Amino acid sequence: MRVPREGEFITIQSYKHDGNLHRTWRDTMVLKTSEHSLIGVNDHTLVTESDGRRWVTREPAIVYFHNKYWFNVIAMIREKGVSYYCNLASPYLMDEEALKYIDYDLDIKVFPDGEKRLLDVDEYEEHRRQMNYPTEIDFILKENVKILVDWINNGYGPFSQEYVELWYDRYQQLSRK
Repeated sequence: MRVPREGEFITIQSYKHDGNLHRTWRDTMVLKTSEHSLIGVNDHTLVTESDGRRWVTREPAIVYFHNKYWFNVIAMIREKGVSYYCNLASPYLMDEEALKYIDYDLDIKVFPDGEKRLLDVDEYEEHRRQMNYPTEIDFILKENVKILVDWINNGYGPFSQEYVELWYDRYQQLSRK
């Protein structure tokens, strides 16, 4: 797996279980890579949907990907505090083209006041039937929801204020170079 350098811009591609491209983010700045994870930032990043629609992210967001866990985390830095959007998804892979993962529909949104919502359960059930998600994938995803909620409840990793501040500060330093 290719390892991008700090300050390098990469593309992120999310796919669906059937192999179809779902969404693409262009020019995500890499802040840190390790053996198992990648931390980056999107700030006014161009996003292209599978139907060709395009939009630009509104605020800086720290993105966290792991190659062992079945989720990724987006910490959106807003005036009223940090909101999190967590995708239940395959562990990421990195090749010459992009960072890639399979999006499995289920999401957890965490609001600045700590409220949590599990989103898109109906979409998950519909796609699970349509695309024949294997029983093992269903089990893995449900177990990773538990892990993710534990991380949220305990302020682990991306869910700590210090984490967001550290990586946002690093982004600002790299942006000034």
